Amino acid sequence: MNANATKIELLAPAGDFEKLEIAIHYGADAVYLAGQDFSLRNFSGNFSIEELHRAVKLAHAHGVKVYLACNIYSRNFEQNAIIEFLKMVGEIGLDAVIIADPGIFHEARKCILPMAIHLSTQANTTNYNSVLFWQDLGVRRINAARELSLEEIAQIASHSMIEIEAFVHGAMCISYSGRCLLSNFMANRESNRGYCAHACRWKYALAEEIRPGRYMPIMEDKRGTYILHSRDLCMIEHIPPMISAGIASLKIEGRMKGIHYLATSVNVYRQAIDSYYADPAHYRVKTEWINELAAINHRGYSTGFYFGEPDQQSPNFDMPAVDREPIFAGKITERQAPQTVKIEVRNKICLGESIEVISPRGPARVDKIHDIIDLHHHSIPVAQPNSQVTLKLFHDYAPNDLIRRIAKK
Repeated sequence: MNANATKIELLAPAGDFEKLEIAIHYGADAVYLAGQDFSLRNFSGNFSIEELHRAVKLAHAHGVKVYLACNIYSRNFEQNAIIEFLKMVGEIGLDAVIIADPGIFHEARKCILPMAIHLSTQANTTNYNSVLFWQDLGVRRINAARELSLEEIAQIASHSMIEIEAFVHGAMCISYSGRCLLSNFMANRESNRGYCAHACRWKYALAEEIRPGRYMPIMEDKRGTYILHSRDLCMIEHIPPMISAGIASLKIEGRMKGIHYLATSVNVYRQAIDSYYADPAHYRVKTEWINELAAINHRGYSTGFYFGEPDQQSPNFDMPAVDREPIFAGKITERQAPQTVKIEVRNKICLGESIEVISPRGPARVDKIHDIIDLHHHSIPVAQPNSQVTLKLFHDYAPNDLIRRIAKK
């Protein structure tokens, strides 16, 4: 496969309709989402069948592809329901369905072809012969196992014609390609069926047998105790080698994360990808991209398994604090006039304070609030969360741009 034949795809999570709009606004080429059953993120908002129709219509109107996750490992009692679900989604006009379970794949080939089938990372595809097996069965794309190095992915690409999707950013599961039973045992919530309790991220301590009730923390710092979880993945400094490896799609993790995380990560990787293709020979990583990604919630960044460095997966106990961590304040819902926007307030904002506005394909812009007007057309000094107000600013913005407060150093 020629790695540079087609511009690499930026694939973003869409846990609900608002996140879908944000992913489109900030430049995703494709989104992955789910119905209300049979995916691995049943605690995200997800989409009803009617909402899936609307989602596909909206995404396609903006030239964005839609992939639906149906990637649980199913049980006997679900087989008829899965078949009916596949028949319904087969009529929506999706671009692909993401599957892990061979049984669901078997039914999907009968229900949804010629729609593309993508193989989930849960299927543990770790070598080119496995890829050729799935390729011969008609799979169009595999989401490479997270255990693979870039060198191994390049070998798979050179031995096959299948598209390869790989994670570029977000949380990483400590278990083998995300197949974990810790949540099942500790919280009676089945992780491989969409109900993971993220028990690997809980705080833990040791208790000695003859000293009941005395708990001794393990490697604890101000953020908690770390035993099982890994650092988050961040490959912003390594886009060219990912493209050279033959990867067709860069996937951002996070269907359950908030819109500030989504907007920031999609915006940064969109800029990086576009910058590379505009001038590969002079491509460089911008400091502002690294700073933006550092400002969103994360557990320390790593390059995962991509470069074969075992220490990259271990927790980062010395993670430096962010110099200026912004606070997500609201989303612009309407441009009412030049320099005048209506917003949904998510965190308190005050008259006269400086803010940053995140707009697509560029760095956050600093602005200042010089008027806050409530729904009764009164100027007010403070806007509280869950309210809708009009802001008068010094620059012009668009719906779905996000506003954040600048935290003091």
